Amino acid sequence: MRITDLLKKEGIRIGAAPASKAEAIDILVGLHEACGNLVDTAAYKEGILAREAMGTTAIGMEIAIPHAKSEAVKAPALTAITVPAGVDYESPDGDPCKLVFMIAATTDGDVHMEVLARMMQLLMDMEFTQGLKDAKTPEEFLALIDAKETEKFPEEVKAAAAPAAEKKDGYRVLAVTACPTGIAHTYMAAEALAKAGEKLGIPIKVETNGSGGAKNVLTAEEIANCDGIIIAADKSVETARFDGKPVWSTKVADGIHKPEELINKIVNGEAPVFKADKKAVAAAETADESFGRKLYKHLMNGVSHMLPFVVAGGIFIAIAFLIDAAAGVEMGSSFGSVTPVAAWFKAMGGYAFNFMLPILAGFIAMSIADRPGLLVGVVGGVLASSGATFADPGAAATTPSGFLGALLAGFVAGWLLKQLEKACDRLPHALEGLKPVLIYPLAGLGIVSVMMCAVNPIMGVLNNALSSGLQWLNQNNLGIVLGCILGAMMSIDMGGPLNKAAYVFGTGMLAAATTESYQVMASVMIGGMVPPLAIALSTIFFKNRWTDDERKNGIVNIVMGLSFITEGAIPYAASYPLKVIPACAIGAAVAGGLSWLFGCTLMAPHGGIFVVPTIGKPLLYLLALAIGAVVGMLMLAVLKRPNKAENA
Repeated sequence: MRITDLLKKEGIRIGAAPASKAEAIDILVGLHEACGNLVDTAAYKEGILAREAMGTTAIGMEIAIPHAKSEAVKAPALTAITVPAGVDYESPDGDPCKLVFMIAATTDGDVHMEVLARMMQLLMDMEFTQGLKDAKTPEEFLALIDAKETEKFPEEVKAAAAPAAEKKDGYRVLAVTACPTGIAHTYMAAEALAKAGEKLGIPIKVETNGSGGAKNVLTAEEIANCDGIIIAADKSVETARFDGKPVWSTKVADGIHKPEELINKIVNGEAPVFKADKKAVAAAETADESFGRKLYKHLMNGVSHMLPFVVAGGIFIAIAFLIDAAAGVEMGSSFGSVTPVAAWFKAMGGYAFNFMLPILAGFIAMSIADRPGLLVGVVGGVLASSGATFADPGAAATTPSGFLGALLAGFVAGWLLKQLEKACDRLPHALEGLKPVLIYPLAGLGIVSVMMCAVNPIMGVLNNALSSGLQWLNQNNLGIVLGCILGAMMSIDMGGPLNKAAYVFGTGMLAAATTESYQVMASVMIGGMVPPLAIALSTIFFKNRWTDDERKNGIVNIVMGLSFITEGAIPYAASYPLKVIPACAIGAAVAGGLSWLFGCTLMAPHGGIFVVPTIGKPLLYLLALAIGAVVGMLMLAVLKRPNKAENA
């Protein structure tokens, strides 16, 4: 930072005549105020006086350099006065000061130390110093400093001239921002980067990968002509187009909080060159791109694409329940699809829900293995939903592996296909065109089919064992324990084998038409209602645990929870499994146990809050539900710490 960048001619007074040190300080502070360098003159002056109280800032040789770091300073700046008659500034050599500079520094960084160091290098030249003391005008004063800095630091002149010689048309820096749900953080980061580019005088264009698709898309010409690209994203974005360009990849929060730093990494040539070739390691990933960070980005890519299916489908199904309830339909297994309008809403919502797991797995795998991974993920998600096995490929009599199976398909099948892609790099170049249209799809389908048909039977054995255990508890009068277990099972994997085992057990018990069998169903349903409600309450009462997007989508879970749509909690469980799943399971277990303890019964296999008329002791049932949801909320508050990126 050059002295001439900080010192304006309006901040220089030639031939000042202060009668004392205090008066000299007043003159210099007044010059700062006149130049518009301060937001609070009194506060800045207090900082100067506090520094002087620690010891004089006179350095001898008839020179003093008072300085202060203060929040009252708008931007780093200098003022200066010459005092031909001299002023007593309590100099260590006893001589009066004839040249006084005053530094105003902001609280971020150590600009004042850099300026002090530079000035000391310049002022050690006695001839130069005397020239400043003898200057007749502010313009002459500035010209002397500029000439001396140019002589002393010639490399700065070369560096300053280089960009002008190499100046390009268009944008110097490009950026891509994206967050899991594509709403708040995507656009906050884009805005911060755009403002930082304007402040630094560096042309920048930002592409946003939001929930409505990519906007302000970077063109091939812009990519070819730019100095480099910033990727501030918490999910995977299309990077093949950046092959051979410097790329700096980081989290979206850095785009919001460190935009200038990111732009400078591109401008200063710190970003590594990105190689799209499969044989090369993605050099754009920064040193802190840990395995856990990569795993999170892959997961978020799946969750962000799955979320619209969960929300829209869940609300349609809830509308179906409302319509049948308003029409006075008797509760039963077909509740929600009796009246024609309700049946239409439930069918449409069901179609959206059926895509949920294939989309989750598909986009996780695509994040790992690029476009060839989409097939293995989608097919894996479908097989997880159906429960297909080698012996029963049509899944006529098997248990689906559900949400956990879809996660397994997305990650493992995606990784296996990525290894296949690497292996195929050794094939002759003539086969390059066959890879994406034949080799990858054919081999990928084989990989995921074999994997899921091998995994699904394991889930089936697990479910049979669970059902047998539940039967034993019921037969041995351990009802409260059974209620707790059923509630927890409904919450642990949210549509997976544990959830399905508990639900099938509950609906199967309805055939017995006994009080105990109806208590089983009541515990099952309340356990499935707690997770979405606990998450919704947490996003309301513990907002600092969640991002803006998670809070907005959390409200929808109130409707889903009351409608017995446990899947509303899946996006949160997928994002924070070790925090959300235990908290929801404990809350659901409490609700299930209390339901049994209160003697609540339920004769309908579905419907949530809309089948309350069929519930025995409905007020106590609602109390158990409220207690379970609050317990789950409190457990989330304990297990999930405040969101650092959101509070930074």
